[in-house]
Amino acid sequence: MADSFLPSRHGFAFDNSWPSQPAVVLPTLFGDIRVGDAADGLCGGMTFAALDYWRSGAAPPDDRPAAGQPLYRYIVDRLIASWHVPAGVAQYYQWMNLPDGDATFRVFGRRVLTERGLSWRTIRIQWPQVRKDLDRGLPVPIGVVTVSSKRPQDLGLNHQVLAYGYSGTGSRVTLRVYDPNRGRRDDVYIGFDTAAPAKPTPFAHNLGLGQRRVRGFFRAAYSPGDTPAELLSPTSASPADRMLPRAPLRPAAS
Repeated sequence: MADSFLPSRHGFAFDNSWPSQPAVVLPTLFGDIRVGDAADGLCGGMTFAALDYWRSGAAPPDDRPAAGQPLYRYIVDRLIASWHVPAGVAQYYQWMNLPDGDATFRVFGRRVLTERGLSWRTIRIQWPQVRKDLDRGLPVPIGVVTVSSKRPQDLGLNHQVLAYGYSGTGSRVTLRVYDPNRGRRDDVYIGFDTAAPAKPTPFAHNLGLGQRRVRGFFRAAYSPGDTPAELLSPTSASPADRMLPRAPLRPAAS
């Protein structure tokens, strides 16, 4: 489609690096979770906001906002939306506690499946849903699970990015993503092989995650936000180029 999303054109000029600010407190089934401080970043808010701007036909502001400014407040509001409380938080926590590959055991010489792992859930359920949206020209926010932990406090170690394209050869897939941690780079990706989803699948990537790996990803629930009028700056692209359905994108079953 015309004017497809590209990080170098439609991402924020600043990356997901913020001075220490008062955290947002989200009430969840696991207790209050503090997000939005510099230690956790605002990746979900920046991902949702970048997609909001792209859909509106406007360029995101270039300057990093200070706490209390309208753009900062908007990104924080979209961060809260990106967690999709309580279902989204519960999905992150569930996936943090699943194995990478399917869990099985043998009885009378036969292998019995007890639980599907992150690889199978990502490759067989989530990836086809993401691909369907991308084939329609619609960028997709995805939740990236990076840790294995039973600690609700570790929820903030997971990540969110915006998938906007993909390529593939045989069973190999390269997913192109906008990563707020990487700024306006067009070379950021998640790569994986779909051939053996029941086994632990390595997810190659160059996301800004430090030493953390990608264990799997899921299609995040996204509803378009109403970008404040004072934050809009028209671009040369017509909003008609992005006439896409405004219905919420709900996550596929996990």
